[in-house]
This record gives sequence, structure tokens and C-alpha cells, in this order.
Amino acid sequence: MDASSSVYLKIFETVFPLFAIVLVGFFYARARPTDMSIPNRVNMSVFIPALVFSVMASKNFQIADYQTLIVACTVIIIGSGLVVWPICRLFGISGKTLLPPMMFNNSGNLGVPLFVLAFGESALPIAVILFLTENILHFTLGMYLMNPRTNPLNIVKMPMVLATILGFFWSLNGWHLPVALSVPIDMIGQIAIPLMLFSLGVRMTQVDLKNWKIGALGGILCPLSGLIALMIWNMIAPLNETDFTYLLIFACLPPAVLNYMVAELYQQEPQKVASIVLIGNLFSLLVIPLVLFFVL
Repeated sequence: MDASSSVYLKIFETVFPLFAIVLVGFFYARARPTDMSIPNRVNMSVFIPALVFSVMASKNFQIADYQTLIVACTVIIIGSGLVVWPICRLFGISGKTLLPPMMFNNSGNLGVPLFVLAFGESALPIAVILFLTENILHFTLGMYLMNPRTNPLNIVKMPMVLATILGFFWSLNGWHLPVALSVPIDMIGQIAIPLMLFSLGVRMTQVDLKNWKIGALGGILCPLSGLIALMIWNMIAPLNETDFTYLLIFACLPPAVLNYMVAELYQQEPQKVASIVLIGNLFSLLVIPLVLFFVL
């Protein structure tokens, strides 16, 4: 097998399992309408926190090793918003509608399994770090954008944040979980990734083509704004090749499904946000293989 065939095979082996599970969720929900609100709540409250803690509490995890990634990830998220803000003014689109989906990407549902399939289990801590950084910013800065009166104390009470804090102190002190505890926590955490992908497939059945124009605009702007922010930061603070590779994939991820849930909570044009999120994720069918081809 020549080099180009090997790259194509690697891309297929990385992307196909992700979208296969998404398609299972999509076709199942089409055949039998499915309410994922309870499974999603359990995933956010139990399975994902277990995944976060199991990774952070592992003996190989040292958060200090990822400072560069955390800073660059933060810059990409905030920078994406700064890039898109003038476009909101130009097209007369509410910043509260367009900015959050452009800033907060699908680093959970899509990002975590994508990193693991592309780079192996050794990339899981990096995927989790990027996911945590994006998620914490979403529940702090993102909530502030939607409602400046958001109470910061409510953020600390979230299971994912509590798991992050506990995992951080656990790794900082070099503690080790007994096998009797680590095995069930790991098993619970392993539920999170396939459930996130299945849930994304179910959400895909709700694409509203009535707002396809703003959805298509978001599908283009999301990876583009992330790339612009990354390139500017790389000129200011040059990244090593490995970190740049991870951040390049992160920067090109589509909008997070959580953006729709938050827009619905605050009644901030949720149908438009749903189109941005779902059409943006459909666009990723083209964007992600292109990025992987460049990376691999």
C-alpha cells in the first residue's frame, strides 16, 4: 500500500466510526421519535464527569504539561468570537445568536472520539483538556454573553466542574485509585463518548431548512474563524508541531449541540441556533476529512 492510500485509509478509519454511530442515532430517531433529554442529562451529570475524573486521576496525567494547549484553546475560542463579531454587525445578526455557536465547538460529542481514533488512547488526556477548557468557558463566558447576571456559584456546583476540581487535586497529589473503584469509574466514563455521538444523530433529525442561510453561514464561519484565531496566535506565540496539530483539528470542529440547549433556555432565537448547529455539523462531514488529510 502506497503512502497516499495509507493516509486515505487512516482518514476513513477515523471518520467512519464516528459518523456510523451518528447515523445509527439519526435513523433510529427517524424510525422511532426519541426524547434524549433524560439520557443527555445523565450523560452530563454522571458519565462525562466519570470520564473526566478517570482521565485526570490517572497516574500519567499532569495538568501542568498542558498549559500551552489550555492558553491556545482559550485564545481560539475568544478569538473566534472577535473574528465573527464584525460579521454580525455587517449582516444585522444578533451577536447572542451567532457568536456562541462560533466560539463553543463540538469538542465533546465529536472532538473526544475524533482525537482518540486519529491518534490513539494517548490523545485522550489532550482531548479531555480541550473539552474541559471549552466547556468551562461555555458555562462561564458563554452564559455571561447570554445573561450578564449569571451567578458564578452555579458553575461550581456542576458535576463536570466538580469532577475537574477533584481530578485536578487527585493528580496533583499523585494519589491512585484502588482497582475496585477505578474499574467501575472507567466503565461508566466509557459510556459517555458513544452516547454523545448517538445523541448528535438524534439531534440531526431536527434540522430546520427554513433557516438554512444562517445555518450555512455558520457552517462556513465556525471552522474559518477558529483557523484565523489559531494562525494569528501561532504567529504571536509559535506552537510546537504536535500542539499545533491538535489545535488545528480543535479549531475546525463544528458548533456544539449545547449551544442550542442554551439558546432554548434563554429563548434566544433557538430555531436559528438549531440550524447553525446542525447544518454546521453536516458541513463537518467535508471539513474534518480535509483537515485530517492535511494533518496525516
